[in-house]
Amino acid sequence: MAAGVAGLTGVVALAALGGLAARDDKSAGPDRLSDAQASTPKQNVSDAGKADEGGEDGKDEGKGEDEWSGGDWSGQDDARGEKGKDSGHKDRAKQVPCDTDKLIQAITFANQNHGATLELAKGCTYNLTRYDEFGNGLPVITQEITLKGHDTKIVRDATASYFRILNVGTGGHLTLKGLTIKGGQTLSRGAPVQPATVWSRYSNSVQATAAAKAGTFATVEADTLKATAAKAPAVAKPATEAPATAKPATEAPAIAKPGAAATPAAPVTADVGTLVEEPEFNDGAGILVQPGGRADIEYTEIVQNQAGGKGGGLANFGNTRLSKSTVTKNTAFLYGGGIFNAGVLQVDESKIKDNESGIGGGGIANGAPGILFDDVDGGSLWLYKSEVTGNRTIGFGGGILDVEGETKLEHSKVTGNTAVLAGGGLAVADSQLTLKHTTVAKNSTVGVGGGLAVAFDSVATIEDSSIKENVAGFFGGGLFNEDSTTTLRNSEVVGNRAVGPLGIGGGIFNIFDGTVTLTKTKVADNFATLPPGGIFNSPSSEVELDDKSAVKGNRPTNCFNVPRCFA
Repeated sequence: MAAGVAGLTGVVALAALGGLAARDDKSAGPDRLSDAQASTPKQNVSDAGKADEGGEDGKDEGKGEDEWSGGDWSGQDDARGEKGKDSGHKDRAKQVPCDTDKLIQAITFANQNHGATLELAKGCTYNLTRYDEFGNGLPVITQEITLKGHDTKIVRDATASYFRILNVGTGGHLTLKGLTIKGGQTLSRGAPVQPATVWSRYSNSVQATAAAKAGTFATVEADTLKATAAKAPAVAKPATEAPATAKPATEAPAIAKPGAAATPAAPVTADVGTLVEEPEFNDGAGILVQPGGRADIEYTEIVQNQAGGKGGGLANFGNTRLSKSTVTKNTAFLYGGGIFNAGVLQVDESKIKDNESGIGGGGIANGAPGILFDDVDGGSLWLYKSEVTGNRTIGFGGGILDVEGETKLEHSKVTGNTAVLAGGGLAVADSQLTLKHTTVAKNSTVGVGGGLAVAFDSVATIEDSSIKENVAGFFGGGLFNEDSTTTLRNSEVVGNRAVGPLGIGGGIFNIFDGTVTLTKTKVADNFATLPPGGIFNSPSSEVELDDKSAVKGNRPTNCFNVPRCFA
């Protein structure tokens, strides 16, 4: 992890940004987002976007400067109960005028005085033009702080240098209500990486589609296995003697299964992995929640932020709840255009829409394959009564990507997302996926798994759900299952299509030792260019149908190599 992020939690020197003291301009270090900016004049913004009536002396009409400095500023000085105990900072809110410097000062004092509830000005835009030495536009949250607004925006100025908006440090607890977080931007680092190279660590689908182009349908699996063996042992699973719990060593082949490591030349003493994932310096352009930090985000919009790393709108490495909120039109150069998660994340009654990522997880990425860094294991992700729609990636997982994590969706929708390589709706690798009362519909990919791509020893359980009207260019219009176990109960796979010249398995495509079990499930009215239109099962794989499941009305045929299914 970049050293810059490691030290963020102890930083409270952002008082300098609020005009309390002049910040020394220092040369940018290796972890700086950009060169240091000189301190700019104090930002006084009124509801109408004009200069505050308080003037340059920083005083509001009828109020003195003393209100902002000294004493038990947190609002607890008069908030004690009859028994003489503190009743908490939420008992009394501090009014913050529509002045950016006053907001910075207010957060600084709240950090110094055990937290506070800050009532931000209604209809105000707090316009940020400066940042601290670690690339944060506002002071790092180190206490329990609530920011409440009403049609209130906190925005990075369009002409400012690159920095994120909010950072929740270890031990900090940020609550946002009624705000818009907009325009945060962090820089990219490193050379571009081809998404196909990354996805090939987890799936043979790229090689399989190439083999399909070069040969015939009947030899796809055999040709792919031959090509894989001849090309490199890269996409094969790691040897069983590799230590499963060790963190991938830097000298290990890039395509080895995450969790495996090369045999070390010297005895391993301390490098035995980590329980807590750490952010990079450019993760989370809108909001970053560090390990040990917590955020509750309600009735808030996170919009038009761009991360040079992971998590355009939000990067969570701690514990975050996103409720009744919208994450839209954010971008990440790597993973998680809208949200990146490596901690515990709950999303309820919210919308993740129209976000984009360069490699994977256009809407949400739960974990990430390493590129210039170690793999970041996914955390725990739960979506409830939420929508993931209209997100895009040129890699895999248009709506949601899970790598080495656990993802659960209940009463939710994943619709209208797009991925070039795999998993228009969802892509999971070495993960656990659960869908309950969930719809995966009208997603698309040029490659495999228009609805879902389940790969690399994943386990997926789909109950009382619908996979419908998704489109793939090659294999598995509805579901692509590779080297994984997928169970469908009381569900339907209907109206999906594999539409390319070599499209196969419009409903389900199961390959490379995959297992698909269908219980009380309907696979109907799917289409593929080449047979079968319903379920394709490779010779190395297994599909189990119970007597209450139906495979019917698929074109041009229902099944290939599926027992108890009439072709």
